[in-house]
Amino acid sequence: MSAYTPSETSRRSGFSLDTLRYYERIGLLSEVDRTPGGQRVFSDHDLGWLGLLRCLRDTGMPINQMCRFAELARTGDDSIADRVELLRAHAEAVEEQMALLERQYGHLRDKIRYYESELAARS
Repeated sequence: MSAYTPSETSRRSGFSLDTLRYYERIGLLSEVDRTPGGQRVFSDHDLGWLGLLRCLRDTGMPINQMCRFAELARTGDDSIADRVELLRAHAEAVEEQMALLERQYGHLRDKIRYYESELAARS
């Protein structure tokens, strides 16, 4: 099993050192190992968990739901159905946001084409 410094973990996960400390403080990261000197040492498991947190954050899951998911994950297999339910609800919200973005992207592209045609007409 590999061990990663906070700086290496930050680089690999894309989270800042401040975010890693914050996630640990609010319980999104738990049981991070420490050196005898007290420095955090992250494992491959931690990096995998951070990858999931990155996905949830990047897709707009609110922190309180991320914390709920982390709570459920720590309880073990008895919470799998609850985790699936939470992830399905989030996936549905992501799909709705994607549909909205697709519509707005079309509107944006239409506006660009309009202004490009205006520029071409002036040339």
